[in-house]
Amino acid sequence: MKKLFASAIRIVLLISCKLVTGVQSRWLSEPYTYRPKIYYANHTSHLDGLVLWSCFPRCLRSNIRPIAAKDYWQQTKFKQFIAQDIFNSVLINRKPNNIGNPLLILGEILKKQQSIILFPEGTRGCGSNIADFKSGLFYLSKHFPDIELVPVYLNNLNRVLPKGSKLLVPIICSAIFGSPINSPTEDETKKSFLARAKLELEKLAP
Repeated sequence: MKKLFASAIRIVLLISCKLVTGVQSRWLSEPYTYRPKIYYANHTSHLDGLVLWSCFPRCLRSNIRPIAAKDYWQQTKFKQFIAQDIFNSVLINRKPNNIGNPLLILGEILKKQQSIILFPEGTRGCGSNIADFKSGLFYLSKHFPDIELVPVYLNNLNRVLPKGSKLLVPIICSAIFGSPINSPTEDETKKSFLARAKLELEKLAP
């Protein structure tokens, strides 16, 4: 019964997402493959994960896992239900501790040939610029160099549901999927790689 209810809510949210954002996806790389990938995107709204996830066909969605902050999505049972039962999200700790290393958790997902959606800024921004990336993307890519890193620029989501707002404003949005970027080279520093990854994402802005 719980799965049926989650499925119904999922359909409602996906339809609502399409109606409010009218999101159009544009692919500059090979779309819709079953190979695992790391999709990383700019983050300005609570709708980002839903919008990005909705750009994939239904047959692939169960194999694409949005990564979300445990401290936010476990605040209430309803939020946890939305994150885990409806979107099959993986909840991780944003601050390092001794319980559940996020990189190990994400590594296990990639080993299962599933893709992940990351927001490497770590928190939502205002939309005027992209903040510096946290180090997780570097270590993950370093450990899984054969997994493609695909930048995705989400446009206008900051205007539909800005940070701090609870009021939705219907505006046409887009998701631009760029070409995969190379994993860190042997002599590339963390700082250089993260700057390169961020630059490739910024290049996709309309």
